[in-house]
This record gives sequence, structure tokens and C-alpha cells, in this order.
Amino acid sequence: MALFLGVRGISELLILAVFAATGCGQSPAPVGDLARERQRMVQEQLVPRGIHDGHVLAAMAKVSREEFVPADSRAATYEDGPLPIGYGQTISQPYIVAFMTEQLRLSPTDRVLEIGTGSGYQAAILAELAREVYTIEIVAPLAQSAEAALQRLGYKNVHVKVGDGYKGWPEHAPFDAIIVTCAPDKVPQPLTDQLKEGGRMVIPVGERFAQQLSIERECDLARPLCPNGGRGD
Repeated sequence: MALFLGVRGISELLILAVFAATGCGQSPAPVGDLARERQRMVQEQLVPRGIHDGHVLAAMAKVSREEFVPADSRAATYEDGPLPIGYGQTISQPYIVAFMTEQLRLSPTDRVLEIGTGSGYQAAILAELAREVYTIEIVAPLAQSAEAALQRLGYKNVHVKVGDGYKGWPEHAPFDAIIVTCAPDKVPQPLTDQLKEGGRMVIPVGERFAQQLSIERECDLARPLCPNGGRGD
């Protein structure tokens, strides 16, 4: 799929080609070793691929990804690829979570909208970096399990809603940043409208492997940017 970053009010649109994930031959770790595997993931999967923001790396090293995957997949939590979470959905590859998060350039005062809560893992990473996170999931059971996990882990600054994420959450707009974890055919206009002036949007657009998009935004510059060694789901 093609990954697009938009900056409203600034003449910038970055196009990022992100390809399908494959594992790197790591064998699943025993559940008791997951904390060590989390640190290894940061050092071996993220840093070598160009994730350098210290706050993002710290969040990835802190958040227990195993809390957001099914019990029968926990031993594979920190493998270099996505994992199924039910209902035809996956929890994204750690690198893609870190890469998209880094591109948002979050500050501690930011309010973020996430489209596609999924397991809740991305929301937890965002919650470590931003003041408030509003996240929307269309699959009700996923939203409920994600909200339960986030509450269990003490994330009081994450607000979960069941609904059509492409309509955004106008009651809490505008947002400093918007991240979309599912790929629409084009950037939904309601999301553009709910992005604060000078805000940042990271959104994958189009079919898998597609790298072309017709898009209308307040941006007039487009340039390709490929993450180093990045392989996304």
C-alpha cells in the first residue's frame, strides 16, 4: 500500500511506499522472556531501520505489546511482523507502529485522533507521547477488548468509540495529529476538516503495493520517502 503523510496548512505531502511484512527468522520467545524481547525489538528492528526519536523508542520499549495480542500468540509478540487479533484484523508490525508514530512528530500537549483502534496497541504508544488520544474502531468486539486492555494498563487519556472512523470525531475536533491504520481509497474529507491548521496526518491510501493516488488537499508538494528497510502489513 502507499502511505501518505499530509501537513495541513503547509505545502507538504510525503508519499511513503510501505511493503508487506515478513519475519526475519526470529524464533518465538518464551512468554517469560518477553520483556527482554521487547528491548531486543527496539534495538534490532527499530533503530537499524532509522527510528531515532528517543521518545518514540522509549514508548516502544515501555508498552507491553503482549497485552494486546491473543494469548495463543503471545510467544510471537515481538516477531518482526503483524499478528492476527481476530475478525480478520491484525496488530501491525512493531516497525510500522514506530515509523507512523515518529512521522506524527507528537508533543506532550497534542490531541490525537486514531482511526482503527484494532487491539489498542497503537493507541497505547500514542498515549505515552500525547495529552489525549481519541480512537475509533468499527468492529465493536475489538473496540471493547481494546478499551478493556487500555483501562487495565491505566491509560486514562485514551478515549475509545465504536463507529465509522472515516467520519472522524467532530465533537472533539480539531486535532493536532490524525493517524489512520486502515487504508481507504482516498483521504476522507471529514478527517481533513478535523485536522488543526499546521496539524499532521499519517494515512495509508489505496490497495496493497499501489503507489499512485489522486488526492485533493491544501498541499502542493509531493515527494517519495521510503522507510529504511521498512516492511509493513
